[in-house]
Formats: sequence, structure tokens, C-alpha cells
Amino acid sequence: MHKYIAEFIGTFWLVLGGCGSAVLAAAFPDLGIGLAGVSLAFGLTVLTMAYAIGHVSGCHLNPAVSLGLFAAGRFERKELLPYIVSQVLGGIAAAGILYLIATGKPGVELGGFASNGYGDHSPGNYSLVAALICEIVMTAIFLFVIMGATSRKAPSGFAPIAIGLCLTLIHLVSIPVTNTSVNPARSTAVALFAEGWALEQLWLFWVAPIVGGVLGALVYKAIDKE
Repeated sequence: MHKYIAEFIGTFWLVLGGCGSAVLAAAFPDLGIGLAGVSLAFGLTVLTMAYAIGHVSGCHLNPAVSLGLFAAGRFERKELLPYIVSQVLGGIAAAGILYLIATGKPGVELGGFASNGYGDHSPGNYSLVAALICEIVMTAIFLFVIMGATSRKAPSGFAPIAIGLCLTLIHLVSIPVTNTSVNPARSTAVALFAEGWALEQLWLFWVAPIVGGVLGALVYKAIDKE
């Protein structure tokens, strides 16, 4: 049970810190956080939690990561569902807290509430196909880096830095396309509190990250036999 609690808390922090930076801080241009600040916030949530709970649960914080590691033989089938449920519930709890904070001032308009989208709901009006490709490729690279950074052959103690910086870079590239998911738990959490379109488009932000995560993990396994 301690592993599932750790995944709950870790995903809670990812959504609260990452999406919170977008909903609360990025909404005020004079604060200067912008795209770079939001990207860094997501990377820092993973980096900090990897050091905090990596030794407890592995710090997946993401169903696509859990499924990718399972596909590559680094994670047990029996742990998949409890991990994914813990991640989704942790994200929803954080989104609920964020909603209470964000609505604590008069005249607030939440809009998409940091949700992921394509077409008219893409920050840059990118198409469904573009969003699908972007999410698959970005999640594949994310799992590739995770697999390599956590390999027994890699320098110990530096994995959280590589993984956190990788997630930062992913956001720098893909926020204009989809507002960056690469994580179904993160996407589901905020979609529940956003406008109706977010739930209608949520399917893509489950399918694409999972496909990408499995592909990235399998490619790494193919080139580096542990």
C-alpha cells in the first residue's frame, strides 16, 4: 500500500505544481512565468518527487510510464491497475484543490483549466493528426530517457535530473501543440473541472501517450540489453 500512497502523492504534486503554474501564475503576464516557466514547473515536480519517492514506488506518476515499463519487462502486471488508479486519483485530488484556489477570487473564468486539446482547443490550433503524432513521439522519447537514466549501467543518483529536464524540454516543444499531456492522469484530472470539450477530446490523451510510452520503452530495450 505504501507504493500506491506514494504514487498518489507524487501525481498530486505533479498536477498541483505543473497545472497550478499554468492556471495561477501563467495567467498573469506581468509575473513573467510564461511557457518556459510552466515547462520548468512540470520538470521540477518530477525531479523533486523522483528524489522523494523514487526509492518507494519508482515515481511513475503516469499511466503511460507504468505501461511502458511493464511492456519492457521492468514492472509487474499485478501492480499496473493499482498504480494507474493511484495516479489518476492523486491527479484528481490536486485538480480539485487547484479548482478551489483558482475560484477564490471574483470574476474568475477557468476556461480550459490547463486541459489538453487539439483543433480549436490546441493553443496553436494544431490538428488532431498533429496532436496525435506529437503526443506519441514526445511520450516515446520520455520513456526512452526514463529507461536509460534508470538503467543499472547509468550513473546512480542522476536519473531524476535527466528525467525532470526531459519533461521540461518536452513541454517547451509541445505546449503550443496540445498544451502537453504525455500523461493520461494529468489530462484526466483537469479535464473533469474544465469545459465540456476537454472530456470529449480526452481519449487522445490516453491513447497517444500509452502508444508512445510502450514504443519508447520497447525501442530502448531493443538497443540496450540489460
